[in-house]
Amino acid sequence: QVQLVESGGGTVQVGGSLRLACTATGLTYGSICMGWFRQVPGKEREEVAGYNTRTGLAAINSEGTSTYGDSVKGRFTISKDNAKNTLYLQMSNLEVEDTATYYCAAAVKNSFCGGGYCRSCMLMGSLDVWGQGTLVTVSS
Repeated sequence: QVQLVESGGGTVQVGGSLRLACTATGLTYGSICMGWFRQVPGKEREEVAGYNTRTGLAAINSEGTSTYGDSVKGRFTISKDNAKNTLYLQMSNLEVEDTATYYCAAAVKNSFCGGGYCRSCMLMGSLDVWGQGTLVTVSS
C-alpha cells in the first residue's frame, strides 16, 4: 500500500523560503505521475508542480511547456531524491497568496498517467493517492 507523508510546512514571512517534503512508502519502480497541489478553504485546488518518476519534470500547463503553475513559476522548484524516495518542493520568495495547505499526490492505480499524461491526470483529479497535507502560512 502506497502512503505519502508531507512535512516542512510552517509560518514564514513574505520573501522567505520553505522546503516541503513528501516521503513515499510502498511506491514501486516505474513511471509514476506525482505532483504538488495546494488548496485554500473555499477555493478550488490548484496544481503547483508535476513530476514523472522516470523522466523527471512533468509539464502541467496548457502549452505543455512548464512544470509549474503560472502563479509559482520562477519561485518554486520540484525535485526528487530517489534514494530517500522523497519528492521536494522548494519554495522561495514566498508571497501572502502562497498561504495554503499543500498536498502531494501520486497516480498509483492510474498507471497510464505516468505514460505522458501527467498533466491531464493532475487536471482531471486522476492522482489517487494523497498525503495528509502540510500548512504553509506566509505573513506580511
